[in-house]
Amino acid sequence: MRKGEKTKQQIIIMATDVFNQKGYFGTSLTDIMNATGLKKGGIYNHFENKEELAIASFDYAIEVMTQTYANAIKGKKSAIDQLVALFSIYENVIEDPPLKGGCPILNTAVESDDTNPVLREKAQEAMSKWLRLLQVTIRKGIKRNEIRPTVNIESLSSFITSTIEGAVMLSKLYNTNIYMKHAINNLTEHIDGLRVR
Repeated sequence: MRKGEKTKQQIIIMATDVFNQKGYFGTSLTDIMNATGLKKGGIYNHFENKEELAIASFDYAIEVMTQTYANAIKGKKSAIDQLVALFSIYENVIEDPPLKGGCPILNTAVESDDTNPVLREKAQEAMSKWLRLLQVTIRKGIKRNEIRPTVNIESLSSFITSTIEGAVMLSKLYNTNIYMKHAINNLTEHIDGLRVR
């Protein structure tokens, strides 16, 4: 990687935490300059504008989350164990989130809902990827006779996602992991109840 590409990647990595904590509109150029240690020209030498940097940072955040998902399910044999491992990524969402600021999909979806169609589309793509991961895992569980075949795959993946994202929001709002712990416990019980006995 050449020096310019390395600098660009470093800017993306450092800006990711800022965007994920402050949001697109809440992040100023000064915030990015403070995080990177670069002046305005040093940043705009690599990015046309703040939106281009925000999109690159979101893409990087999703790469980090995708790797986190892969690491969580690595070595887990059953689909149920894999699903529980995916829930557990957010177990300590306050003190030790996968990314500073919480879930980048949730943060971006809420902020860009009606204001930034490009970021909104990025959030939709990332959420679709997450839902597909859940659906593939559930489908494998059904195929291997671990999960009951009567389970509605789309409905279950939507339920899991809504529960986790809601728990992230509540935990962040009240600055306590208790809501996430409740969510994980209930999801784990629910998934366990879908086992083929």
